Amino acid sequence: MAVYERATGKKIYVVDTTLRDGEQTAGVVFANHEKIIIAEMLSELGVDQLEVGIPAMGGDEKEAIKAIVKRGLKSSIMAWNRGVISDIEQSIDCGADAVAISMSVSDIHIQHKLQKSREWVLENMVKAVEFAKKNGLYVSVNGEDASRADNEFLVQFINTAKQAGADRFRYCDTIGIMHPLKIQEEIKYLKDNTNFDIEMHTHNDFGMATANALAGLMGGATHLGVTVNGLGERAGNAALEEVLMALKYVYDYNVTVDTRKFKEVSEYVSKASGRELPAWKAIVGSNMFAHESGIHADGAIKNPLNYEVYDPSEVGLERQIVIGKHSGKAAIVNKFLEYNVDLSPKDADELLVKVRELAVKLKRTLFDKELVQLYNEHEKNKSV
Repeated sequence: MAVYERATGKKIYVVDTTLRDGEQTAGVVFANHEKIIIAEMLSELGVDQLEVGIPAMGGDEKEAIKAIVKRGLKSSIMAWNRGVISDIEQSIDCGADAVAISMSVSDIHIQHKLQKSREWVLENMVKAVEFAKKNGLYVSVNGEDASRADNEFLVQFINTAKQAGADRFRYCDTIGIMHPLKIQEEIKYLKDNTNFDIEMHTHNDFGMATANALAGLMGGATHLGVTVNGLGERAGNAALEEVLMALKYVYDYNVTVDTRKFKEVSEYVSKASGRELPAWKAIVGSNMFAHESGIHADGAIKNPLNYEVYDPSEVGLERQIVIGKHSGKAAIVNKFLEYNVDLSPKDADELLVKVRELAVKLKRTLFDKELVQLYNEHEKNKSV
């Protein structure tokens, strides 16, 4: 994927983990053919690397990963592993060209989850990295719960991984506890003290996954971990479509990807995961370009740039002027022009009263057929 900082030309790499962390959402299971389709869609979109599953699970998981590898996609294919040689052997058997090797790095995890020591973590990480590199794999060393780890130990962990031959470090805000200002500061500290490529892997427990991923980039990270629709464990991960559009329009990065495919990809993943795509979802939700409020609708009719940063077609959506309780006269007049009806100011005022009454009664915006019915009744009453 071509994502560049305009001023410096620095390339940003996008790593999608919909098929691994996304599928770890409680209750979500992708069928093998769905995993293949999603991988193909993301590769066609231009994602640099796809983390497609956990080979050590065996069975259908391995079969799906092998099938994706055989597709010969443009994206690098990464498999997730514990810091265990046998896991990496399973990834090699699948044909993945890259592996993520996950190690707990916070003291709370090391002591209470692993019941080991920092020295044990470093030793086993090095063994796993060296084995993977001997087998020609690209290696991301994942620091699970990095956001609660001691920074000096993180520097030691990253430099040790770098010496062992790893290609990058994945900073995992595993429980989504960070905030943008803090995470930017921490990533800058790690970058300054290791000079190593860092990937952001952020969770959305406090609703800050996308913001934290982008803040990490501002701190010096080179890779952004994302999932389609923000799917993922608990409250999810940073959303692919949000991160890329924010890079393009908020941070002014050069993002040369066909964003018109976002809606198609998001809707497919939504259906495959059985997780509804909310109307209010940022970037791809159906309400993104729906205007009802009188002031907003009037402004959007006069010039969409009044209330839209970019054209809805850029993400595969369409602009909608919806009619309901909060509509104004301009929206009513504009709507009826679609039916070749040029309302007089008096008719528009009278219809607006009826529209608002019906919208309150039904507790929703109105369908076109309901508007037509109101108009017909209005005209009929005028002629009586």
